[in-house]
Amino acid sequence: MTALSVNINKVAVLRNSRGGVEPDVIKAARTCISAGAAGITVHPRPDQRHIRPDDVRALSTLCVDGTEFNIEGNVFAPPRDGYPGLLALVDEALPAQCTLVPDTDGQLTSDHGFDLRADFKRLRPLVAKIKSVGCRVSLFVDADCHDLELAADIGADRVEIYTGPYAHAYARGDYAQELAACLDTAERAQGVGLGVNAGHDLNQANLGAFKSAIPFLAEVSIGHALVGEALYAGLTATVQAYLKILGR
Repeated sequence: MTALSVNINKVAVLRNSRGGVEPDVIKAARTCISAGAAGITVHPRPDQRHIRPDDVRALSTLCVDGTEFNIEGNVFAPPRDGYPGLLALVDEALPAQCTLVPDTDGQLTSDHGFDLRADFKRLRPLVAKIKSVGCRVSLFVDADCHDLELAADIGADRVEIYTGPYAHAYARGDYAQELAACLDTAERAQGVGLGVNAGHDLNQANLGAFKSAIPFLAEVSIGHALVGEALYAGLTATVQAYLKILGR
């Protein structure tokens, strides 16, 4: 079964745009969990433009009894005022999974995977540190990544395939090549003992074809599209629609 982890960053964007506490990210997460989501994903960034460290701490107490908490982030970004750094947040929150992404500080959203050859030496000790607190580690990779054995050597448990190019191709109506690249990466990752996650720009329209092509997919992390669709249909109904697509 493929797990659905709902990324609630966009709920925090709405809250932060006005100030105060509404919409409430904890209530949103609780609603997703009640609707059947297997996990909650957050991506705290150093500029705190959406999810903040205090949100991470609060959500860690909510994600219990089988609900997985997934913290994404750039492990290379140093601590600064108000942001203790990804490693410190992992130590505090003890999530089930930490997904490492190679974002820069000013990057609007994740748009590329790691260069595993270039980052191997830096990543390996950091992955070991994260795993030492009992946290599964996933590395964000492109669909044409050819160094998946390095991800295993680094110590990762899974990779998350960046699905932005697939989603954009699907919207154009010409996605066979991008889907094939995702499938090839997923099969090679599985071949070296890695679990396979996927995320970025997945939505109700394109998820079915992706899941059908990669039936052994462990998890999808979906936020932007899901929250946008929920504005029309409601959060509970939207989460349940995704679960139906995933066959859960």
